[in-house]
Amino acid sequence: MSRPLLTLAATLALLVAAPDAATAADKPVLAALKPAKRYTIEQFMATVNIGGASFSADESRILFHSNETGIYNVYAMPVGGGKPQQLTDSKTDSHYAVGFFPGDDRFLYTRDKGGNELNHLYVREPGGSERDLTPGDKLKARFAGWSGDDTAFYVGTNERDERFFDLYRYDAKTYARTLVFKNEAGWEVAEVSRDGRWLALAKVNTTADSDVHLADLKSGEIKHITPHQGVAQYAPQDFTPDNRELLMTSNDGGEFARVVAYDLATGKTRDVERADWDVEYTSFSKDGRHRVTGINVDASIALRLYSDGKPVALPKLPGGEVRGVAFSRSGKRMAFYVNGDRSPNNLFVADVGSSAAPRQLTQSLSKDIDPNELVDASIARFRSFDGMVIPSVYMVPKEASPTHKVPAIVWVHGGPGGETMRGYSALMQYFVNNGYAVLGINNRGSSGYGKSFNTADDGRHGREPLWDCVEAKTFLAGTGVIDPERIGIVGGSYGGYMVLSALAFRPEAFKVGIDIFGVANWIRTLESIPPYWESFRQALYQEIGDPVKDRERLMATSPLFHAGEIRKPLMVVQGANDPRVIKPESDDIVAAVKKNGVPVDYLVFDDEGHGFSKKKNQIEANRRMVEFLDKYLKP
Repeated sequence: MSRPLLTLAATLALLVAAPDAATAADKPVLAALKPAKRYTIEQFMATVNIGGASFSADESRILFHSNETGIYNVYAMPVGGGKPQQLTDSKTDSHYAVGFFPGDDRFLYTRDKGGNELNHLYVREPGGSERDLTPGDKLKARFAGWSGDDTAFYVGTNERDERFFDLYRYDAKTYARTLVFKNEAGWEVAEVSRDGRWLALAKVNTTADSDVHLADLKSGEIKHITPHQGVAQYAPQDFTPDNRELLMTSNDGGEFARVVAYDLATGKTRDVERADWDVEYTSFSKDGRHRVTGINVDASIALRLYSDGKPVALPKLPGGEVRGVAFSRSGKRMAFYVNGDRSPNNLFVADVGSSAAPRQLTQSLSKDIDPNELVDASIARFRSFDGMVIPSVYMVPKEASPTHKVPAIVWVHGGPGGETMRGYSALMQYFVNNGYAVLGINNRGSSGYGKSFNTADDGRHGREPLWDCVEAKTFLAGTGVIDPERIGIVGGSYGGYMVLSALAFRPEAFKVGIDIFGVANWIRTLESIPPYWESFRQALYQEIGDPVKDRERLMATSPLFHAGEIRKPLMVVQGANDPRVIKPESDDIVAAVKKNGVPVDYLVFDDEGHGFSKKKNQIEANRRMVEFLDKYLKP
């Protein structure tokens, strides 16, 4: 089952102890003056995006999804290499692989309609026929894992009550289902033990505080297992293979999340694993021999692998970092992805314990693009207006120099509480390839840097987090290779809100802004959130504001009500089916800014939601963004 949707907390504490964030030590080494070869957006988007990994019953193939056809479809690839076999052939809605069945070639996958996020779970039978396992017009379904004996699988749906997800057990042969947990209290349904007796439930209190409860599916008893003092997050991860303990992540008593184990029989807890950064997740392989932990290390995910309780070195491969490890049911084979700043996800497979080199199964980067013409990112830090250290992911065009200063973009991530990570981004590389430096700012409130840093924006949106973005201009000007008069701001979702806020509340700061699926009116956004967000509605109100109780403050921090102050060119990108930031949000801000006589480029996609699922739309949006920047920022 998916984790609670609200992000974990993060802090500044250890970063402040690092060398002075404004010193040259943190500044990236400049590249040569020769500009990179220019590539078209079609060449960049010819790169294939892939994800998901599941071994077939005989462990001879791997199931995954790919957007090679322009939208995501499901494929299977032989572990020995070869041409992928396309298993679904959708021309309209993206299909995402869930996994093969344990005993045959059936597989599960999911899709929504036009980006409305009402995903259903489907099975593809050996003969090629499709079956919707979760039929209905307004429901949303989530795959929640296989039973320990592989005779059944679990699915969460909100069909009974659109606010909450109940848990069902589906027979793997007949698809007959049984309700195993009726969710009437706004739980986030998480993990089921292998013996089917225990269910871990998450309870979101605030964006920085959460608890875990344990449901005994045999007796019906629900027990709170994470009582704590002060602000702390607990999140369920996985039951141990022997059904004796539940592993959780927790930052109780510290800034960063670690792995703790709760003994189901005694109620005692013990520390299992910790790091100097947030542990994002940990999980066991099906055979129980292996465990993988992901750690958020300064905007990168570092993996740790344990076999039979002992640390095992992960393969070191050129082109990036190992991510997304998945084991075959026997534990003998391991699939994983390698991703880097200049290399998109590529799928590898390895025989666990073998000295043989892992086999690369895919080549995702467009054949037209020389990776040497792309740029690596670096981690840059600067001190904001109040001394708080702000970490960022920084990318600079090859031609940038003190004698050839380039324009720059401050890129703001989604959330609130998201994080800009290192790794391949066709859009970021396209910006840089066209001569724009990109600073992916992790302003206060971002995750990955500890509890205090993550909560530093609560109730302060449109203020201090925005001021961090404005202060980024001082850092960029100080590099000596950025033209301080040509700096724009771009962002998606919550980042789009930050763009509109910058133009409305600090109209002198940035020369242009691009808002992608961004919030313009907090009152309407909070009043129109999807019903299935009910489990963390109050937490969202606590961070952003209650649309009734805090109406005056929300009006003060909503750019729509201050659109008369926007004087710089604006581009707005919107999906017509977006259930999070509905289209009237963008309609209104565009109309209001146009009244100022300000240039506005409004781009609406009728077949998208909150993000892009179709390559043709990404091509159009990315091209239009660079054309907009070339017209209003580059001159």
